[in-house]
Amino acid sequence: VQLQASGGGLVQAGESLRLSCAASGSIFSTNTMGWYRQAPGKQRDLVAVITRGGRADYADSVKGRFTISRDNGKNTVYLQMNSLKPEDTAVYYCTADPRVGPWIGTSYRTTYWGQGTLVTVSS
Repeated sequence: VQLQASGGGLVQAGESLRLSCAASGSIFSTNTMGWYRQAPGKQRDLVAVITRGGRADYADSVKGRFTISRDNGKNTVYLQMNSLKPEDTAVYYCTADPRVGPWIGTSYRTTYWGQGTLVTVSS
């Protein structure tokens, strides 16, 4: 499975940004798709995941501000990020896995990774 992410950039606090990630390869490998992020000097944390059936889950830090969605026909996952804060600044990584989870709040890690896309939020 190859994952191609796009949509990062520089925005001001309070603004919005939308990330996209297109997957190629077996659709069975993308039963779960999602996003991790890694801020400078910090560990990589899972932000949001969504199953092929549309069940979504979020880290507490982004609930109410971020929305994950997917287009199964395009095998693409999106992350709509609203009300961005400086602490959202990080490299965001697209991820996929053939399992359906759960993922958030567990020690399980997904299998496939894309290259990161940088999101910078200025204050």
